[in-house]
Amino acid sequence: MPLTAPLPTAESFGRTSAGEPVEVWRLTSPSGVTARVLTLGGILHALDVPDREGRPASVVLALSEVKEYEDRSPYFGALIGRYANRIAEGRFVLDGTRYELPVNDRGHTLHGGPEGFHRRVWAAEPLPGALRLTLRSPDGDMGFPGEVLVTATYTLAADGTLALDFEARTNRPTIVNLTNHAYFNLAGAGHGDGTDGIARHELRIDADRFLPVTDESIPLGPERDVAGTAFDFTSSRVIGPGLTDPDPQIAAAGGYDHCYVLRPAAGAAPRTAAVLRDPGSGRTMEVRTTEPGLQLYTGNFLDGSLSGADGRPHTRYGGVCLETQHLPDSPNRPEYPSTTLRPGEVFRTRTEWVFPHLPAGGAS
Repeated sequence: MPLTAPLPTAESFGRTSAGEPVEVWRLTSPSGVTARVLTLGGILHALDVPDREGRPASVVLALSEVKEYEDRSPYFGALIGRYANRIAEGRFVLDGTRYELPVNDRGHTLHGGPEGFHRRVWAAEPLPGALRLTLRSPDGDMGFPGEVLVTATYTLAADGTLALDFEARTNRPTIVNLTNHAYFNLAGAGHGDGTDGIARHELRIDADRFLPVTDESIPLGPERDVAGTAFDFTSSRVIGPGLTDPDPQIAAAGGYDHCYVLRPAAGAAPRTAAVLRDPGSGRTMEVRTTEPGLQLYTGNFLDGSLSGADGRPHTRYGGVCLETQHLPDSPNRPEYPSTTLRPGEVFRTRTEWVFPHLPAGGAS
């Protein structure tokens, strides 16, 4: 094994509609895990993970062309900003000033607006075992105040753990909430649908409370205990039965699309937020994070009209998102953890995707 991790390698992936070149960067590890990241949106385009027999398959949903990512993608694998999740009515007040944002989801601002970070081409810098992406968001970008410099670093460790570190700095008070929007299917991307896909996955979330939402997915306010409800994943259980539970919260969303309030961390290091397992393949993924919340989304609106490079359609419940983040609409909810970033401060957050099923020393 080399003393230092190998540098990622790059290939062309195409060009945006504006003519900007898009690269795909490949990170490898001796575990058999391989990650491929696009400079467009910082998209996690593939994450190949061996199953119990050592056979690799990508466990994230993806598209095959730049144009599809630009025109039709439901945020597959993308870096989300300036503000992940929703801001009610596209409005917030910061230090006495009211800001208006473009709305793109039922009268609300979703994932930073229609031209959020997921649509930008990020600058890439290869590092040993890692890829650092950088984006400069100007003052007034999508209505948000202040210039913000963001770095997102993907690191693939020798044991197959993929980590994502965000840092952000600003020259004016602003709000920041960043995440990755990967859709996971541990059976392999494109395998199965609502009866033979993530519905059979087993999930545990280390949270005792979640945020109920309106029919427009805006938090109602008070947190709700998960005990005795279809939202209770405090012990590992199969996802499928909950997707058709009569709870009005699930019926309105067509499945899960809710933010869980994670148990407090004991320290600064990432703690376990969720554990996902596919019994069929034997793949297990542990999600660790420094963030206070996790958005569970079960691909309720995937309709089969999009396909991966292998031609398999992405159908309803074909992937599950476990988006580590701050709570939705926090700028309008003083009782939630603050998302305000001021000059001289550094926003930092780390999320890790760990695959503990891999045999010691790498894939067999």
